[in-house]
Amino acid sequence: MVRISKGVEGGLEMDLWFNEWNTETCKLSIKVKEPIYSERTAFQRIDFFESYDFGVFFTLDGMMMVNEKDEFIYHDMIAHVPMAVNPHIKKVLVIGGGDGGTVRELTRYKNIEQIHMVEIDERVVRLCQKYLPITSSKLEDARVSLFFEDGIKFIKDKEDFYDLILVDSTDPIGPGEGLFTTSFYKDCYRALNKEGILINQHESPYFEEYREEMLKAHGKLKKIFDVCEVYQFHMPTYSSGHWLFGFASKGLHPINDHKEEMWESFGLKTKYYNSQIHKGAFMLPTYVRELLASV
Repeated sequence: MVRISKGVEGGLEMDLWFNEWNTETCKLSIKVKEPIYSERTAFQRIDFFESYDFGVFFTLDGMMMVNEKDEFIYHDMIAHVPMAVNPHIKKVLVIGGGDGGTVRELTRYKNIEQIHMVEIDERVVRLCQKYLPITSSKLEDARVSLFFEDGIKFIKDKEDFYDLILVDSTDPIGPGEGLFTTSFYKDCYRALNKEGILINQHESPYFEEYREEMLKAHGKLKKIFDVCEVYQFHMPTYSSGHWLFGFASKGLHPINDHKEEMWESFGLKTKYYNSQIHKGAFMLPTYVRELLASV
């Protein structure tokens, strides 16, 4: 949601603000230099803005997706955590992730042979290639195949194929809703090989609406996967700043099977992720642990 308001200091000015509401009485508000581009596709509304504090950012249906300043946090944590558990991963499926940041991090691993990215809305990808090269710069890597179709349908005929599936989705509304269902998680399980790992966008434990979706997702995954854990990261522009990923697998455990020395031997320079963060991210606050255990 964007609001035009009048400034007070220095005479009469028109200030442009982006507002995302966490609840009816709490919001994230960012002052915008100028709107860059807006388009409504068959799936959603896409907006790009230039901001003072976060550089270029884009929103889907009025919700913050990616910005230049803190995108590295999300993309480090979705990609490097599973790669440090199984550094031998060769075949990866990314569902969503149209900004390209997750793929960018994956292409840094020379041992990865195939990266399939499935994004339902091609316009998200094309517009990010134009306005957010910081995240989309590796989408033309020779190992990357782009599929502009429904990820739910795409995965249904896959079996014992992928080493890693990353569900880089929006919140469970609109195009992202089906990526939080039991049937989808079962299809992911079938598409993974015997050491396969699934990482899913797991919402936030703080505000009620997000917390309910977190618990629903966790409850569904626990019924399907042998290993089901949750880890955290701190994202300034996401609701409450406290966000989660789910780690589910057919056997590999994120701490017990952490290949710290092997991952560090790759010599990758990261801005957020490191081997200490890897361990610490799974050490959740008491209230979050209790919530997850209640499912």
